[in-house]
Amino acid sequence: MSEQPGFTPTGTIASPRDRRRVVFATVVGTTVEWYDFFIYATAVGLVFGQLFFAPLGANSALIAFATVGVSFLFRPLGAFLAGHFGDKVGRKAVLMWTLILMGAATALIGVLPTYETIGFAAPLLLVLLRILQGISAGGEWGGAVLMAVEHAPKTKRGIFGASPQIGVPLGLLLASGVMAIMTAIAPGEQFLIWGWRVPFLLSVVLILVGYYVRRKVEESPVFTELAERKEEAKMPIVQLFRKHTPLVIIAALVFAGNNAVGYMTTGGYIQGYATNPEGPLAMERGPVLWAVAGSAVTWLVSTLIAGWVSDRFGRRNTYILGWILQLGGVFTLFPLVNSGNIGLLFAGLAILTIGLGFTYGPQAALYTELFPASIRFSGVSISYAIGAIAGGAFAPTIATAIVQATGSTEAVTWYLAGMTVIGLLATLLLRDRSGIPLGPDHEAEQSKSPIYGLSKA
Repeated sequence: MSEQPGFTPTGTIASPRDRRRVVFATVVGTTVEWYDFFIYATAVGLVFGQLFFAPLGANSALIAFATVGVSFLFRPLGAFLAGHFGDKVGRKAVLMWTLILMGAATALIGVLPTYETIGFAAPLLLVLLRILQGISAGGEWGGAVLMAVEHAPKTKRGIFGASPQIGVPLGLLLASGVMAIMTAIAPGEQFLIWGWRVPFLLSVVLILVGYYVRRKVEESPVFTELAERKEEAKMPIVQLFRKHTPLVIIAALVFAGNNAVGYMTTGGYIQGYATNPEGPLAMERGPVLWAVAGSAVTWLVSTLIAGWVSDRFGRRNTYILGWILQLGGVFTLFPLVNSGNIGLLFAGLAILTIGLGFTYGPQAALYTELFPASIRFSGVSISYAIGAIAGGAFAPTIATAIVQATGSTEAVTWYLAGMTVIGLLATLLLRDRSGIPLGPDHEAEQSKSPIYGLSKA
């Protein structure tokens, strides 16, 4: 077997310094990506309904939230493209392009004229830019995950894999925090006139930082070895669906159970529901945004802990605990939010994010260990994208429609509980493959089905 200098035969970096650089780069890069993605969802709940969709009538809020979901429909396109090129030309190159695409789309939203200025062209252009964000997000996650986990020591894949995962709560923290600051700097009408634009324009600076950091990181050792052997898959997506379609579906449902619940905040629903001046709570923007930002901290901590726990007790066991915690959070969320008290609203979100962290922290390692090396980028990216559509894509829209139809959040709770149970059932179908060798030498072992009831051969 050929061996890259500085790498071990198991496909990990020998130098702890290089490992730390990879972790730092994945955290920074994914934080920037998800800041860009979530700043849109936050703005939907606060301003886009008024500035871009109000002329469309009484359902403008519902339509605005639907644009959050539209981007998810294009995540599979990003996942297909990134998976194909990630398995053929490398993880690093794909990550650079997804970062640039996301940053450009986000910055352009910051200078986009509103409906009052250019009419129906405004919401159309907004949706187009959101689609570009969706394509970028579809390709980003798989590359970041593989860079982190394929560089990790076998016994620390969970905690290494949690590094790109914390980019989600960090992105939410940054997006909510910057929006909250802008509500103080540009209160009232000033926020609607120009204050909301500043967080989008800040993306330019963040993208430059992310690009610089990622450029310093070496290519994944697993892909390097595949390339040296000239064993890159010719048509990775075709091979994926020919041999692993049931696995893709089950892995997608695992993520859907987490993503539907997580998008109550990352999709902007709670922010919009709590601050709607015509709604039952009509709370102030600033305190609600700070509460969401605070819950992002508890999400971050629980995500890291879950990655660590999964290295000691297995991905599957950690997930099962997470689903139980998440179900408890779902049933406490709206009773606390509907109190109208900002402290209780924060408590509801914080409790929820503990379960979210435990059903998200181990995901990077779980997905990486499910798929063979030669088609791994395609496998993790496409499973993630399909799970996002089935889960969070239209969760805020569904929640809004349910409340409009019933006048209550009780049915929303049961919807989120149902998605949590789906995630639990999908997890129970999978064998734990913690510690399985990831290098191309072990492709035969990696290709055995991890699904209970299917042949291991």
